[in-house]
Amino acid sequence: MHVAYIHQHFSTRKGATGTRSYEMGRRMIQAGHRVTMICGQYAAGDGAVLEKTGNPSAHAGADEFDVDGIRVIRIREPYANQMGFVRRLLAFGRFARAATRIVARLDVDLVFATSTPLSVGIPGMKGARRLGVPFVFEVRDLWPELPIAMGVLRNPLLIAYARRLERRIYRAASRIITLAPGMKEGILRTGYPPDRIELIPNSADLDLFRPCEDPITDNRFGPPGACRFVFTGAHGKANGLDAVLDAAAVLTRRGDGGVHFVFIGEGSERERLMTRCKSEGLEAMMSWLRPMPKSELARILPRMDVGLMILRNVPAFYNGTSPNKFFDYIASGLPVLNNYPGWLAEMIREQDCGMVVPPDDPSAFADAVVRLRDDALARREMGRRARRLAEDRFSRDQLADQFVTVLEAAYADSTTPTARNINHERPIETKTA
Repeated sequence: MHVAYIHQHFSTRKGATGTRSYEMGRRMIQAGHRVTMICGQYAAGDGAVLEKTGNPSAHAGADEFDVDGIRVIRIREPYANQMGFVRRLLAFGRFARAATRIVARLDVDLVFATSTPLSVGIPGMKGARRLGVPFVFEVRDLWPELPIAMGVLRNPLLIAYARRLERRIYRAASRIITLAPGMKEGILRTGYPPDRIELIPNSADLDLFRPCEDPITDNRFGPPGACRFVFTGAHGKANGLDAVLDAAAVLTRRGDGGVHFVFIGEGSERERLMTRCKSEGLEAMMSWLRPMPKSELARILPRMDVGLMILRNVPAFYNGTSPNKFFDYIASGLPVLNNYPGWLAEMIREQDCGMVVPPDDPSAFADAVVRLRDDALARREMGRRARRLAEDRFSRDQLADQFVTVLEAAYADSTTPTARNINHERPIETKTA
């Protein structure tokens, strides 16, 4: 089977962002399939280190690479987390148009597209229809539900368009893969058949992130002996990192020391957060580091003390996200401090692999930080249970097998005598969310 795999933000372990598509693409190849990845120029990815292969004129406005057996066609459309809303929309639209043209010229057996953004579903459904092959869509974030809940998407016309597009893409898909329970519930509310939805969360790369008790002496990560709380990933409005600064301010007022917060990442809020940190005299307690390749992060992360799961207090996030950082933390054997309810919070409590505090409660957050700082034995035991959870339930190899099986089943269904116009004409009942 030859799969066209569309992901605007593709990256390998040499990049500083999630690698799900790279890892799943590799597993597809190991299972005997071929993969052509269509992606864009993502600032957090690793485009600068890729070497071009193939005919440079074969795809107008794109370059071709070979990445560990994955044929990568990278469209020359840049994207960065620091972009404003309008600039992001332009990047999404341009990528979708270019990807639609490229997919339509490929000789593939199945088209797979993974969000975000939702617009990657456009080349997915159009390409599959033109080629007469099945289309599988992966939902990583519920769009437009999350932008609406955050107040980012407020224009009634854009909201109406996004909702119609969401249903069109779902209707075109023969299968949908989703990453969190709340995402599955949101898809079900559109009337999509439940037996066509597969829940495959993000995964733990057990070969890359391994527990390590070696001390870290690099002063960028705080002074020797400090209990280090690390946050990795985007520093945007959705991440709600003011919650950490609020807790740090409480600790400062109390005179509590011996704690250091390490932020690794980029985003639209980073500069503002750093300015606030300086103005409130919190600089000695915090480090702000640029994103680093995942391969380098795997060397640093296991030597921290606690991983931070922080999100803005938006109910749609509670069960509707599957953050990469959580799985990196538990693979590294770190206990997790979480500040919002939902499926991850429930799992942390059930597995006793960290602590959960209520949202928007700086005092409770500060209390948890002190408890984790003061009880090294409890931290180690939580970390062991975190690693065990990663091994038992979230192994990349285990979940990749499930992923490959879903795509193989979609292709097999399309080759049966009864398969006609594979789900492109199936109506979806419109329901009020």
